[in-house]
Amino acid sequence: MVQKIALVTGASSGIGRATTILLAQNEFYVFAVARRKHQLEEIRSENIETIQLDVMDEAAIHDVVEHIMATKGRIDVLVNNAGYGQLGAIECVSMEAAHHQFEVNVFGYAMCMQAVLPYMRAQRSGCIINLSSILGRFSLPGFGWYAASKHAVEALSEALRGEVKALGIDVVVIAPG
Repeated sequence: MVQKIALVTGASSGIGRATTILLAQNEFYVFAVARRKHQLEEIRSENIETIQLDVMDEAAIHDVVEHIMATKGRIDVLVNNAGYGQLGAIECVSMEAAHHQFEVNVFGYAMCMQAVLPYMRAQRSGCIINLSSILGRFSLPGFGWYAASKHAVEALSEALRGEVKALGIDVVVIAPG
């Protein structure tokens, strides 16, 4: 039986960390990535390889995916989890901060998807799991920029699902909350 290979972003804490551990417990080999590699060290195991990665660095994303392919020869699951919440009233959050929210939460996900998709297409299988939020479906005062970024993740995921379904690639959105 072929061991399944997963890439989990934002694996240093919370949902990303729990997902990494659960996948490893279920016989996946997991590449756990985060900006702060030292926060990943305690979850390193024979089924969890930790790598420092900032999802804002497109070249580094491609390097990680190339490393996965060179060492394991396949990628079965991408869990896009890296992100953060920019809270504050729409008029009070600077445009620089709003842009950064989208860069991390939307374009970081998109760059990771673009990096793994050629390999999943060649395999004719794979699963991309994008973490969103219930706020991706509706918004609340003070959460506008965060909710907008999560809504964008849901829209991209829905479009991608239609683009790759016939190739055996699933796209899943998880919206905690």
